[in-house]
Amino acid sequence: MTVIQPIRPASTIMIVRQSSSCFEVFMLRRNSGSAFAGGMYVFPGGRVEGDDHLHKYDIRRQGPGDSQRAQQAALGNEWRGYWIAGIRESFEEAGLLLAYREDGQLLEFSQQETREKFRDYRSLLNGGEISLLEICRREKLKLAADRIHFHNRFVTPLGRPRRFDTRFFIAEAPPGQTGQHDEQETVDSIWISPEDALQMNDDDEFGLMGVTRHQLEQLGKYDSVNAILAAAATQVDFPTRRPILSRNEK
Repeated sequence: MTVIQPIRPASTIMIVRQSSSCFEVFMLRRNSGSAFAGGMYVFPGGRVEGDDHLHKYDIRRQGPGDSQRAQQAALGNEWRGYWIAGIRESFEEAGLLLAYREDGQLLEFSQQETREKFRDYRSLLNGGEISLLEICRREKLKLAADRIHFHNRFVTPLGRPRRFDTRFFIAEAPPGQTGQHDEQETVDSIWISPEDALQMNDDDEFGLMGVTRHQLEQLGKYDSVNAILAAAATQVDFPTRRPILSRNEK
């Protein structure tokens, strides 16, 4: 008898940056003991929590803007929660915080004092001692939803021990933020081109889930961050993938 596993809403952001010769995407290697995707390389992301839906975030976010109405409509009534969860999880898992300072400039970690302050905030957030909303209040930040574009949706197939209904987003890394794994859920982090990640996966040197490989193949169609962001900003079709496991995969 097949046990139907609950499907949890989740949000993931594929964070990209331009390098001298190509563009790269930030990836994390999950702890090999993790119940989900153990040992695999993934993008920052995780479950949408109840607090991510709070309207209190509305005064602490910028966007989604008018040009993102199609994205908002595709996400449905719970659009707020997916954007907030993606930003929160990116900070918790990767130490990358997509937000604006009070002066309207993107938050940077170029100064040591700022890096240390937000490293401490990240630790408190991961420990459940502070909320992302409270960090925004204290530092007068606005979350940069206008710079994060909904891309597509993936539903974990029936038969997997954990199932997620994940919305994938695309965003450019803020200047001066390089990211770092948390050394708990994730044990390694890397900026890597989609082509290199896919080749290393083919060589059995870089573990990828099927959905992650698919996203890298899509990113690999572009030759620069500007091209990716231009396509993401004007996207009007948001595919949903619902793969079915073969008998051998179950």
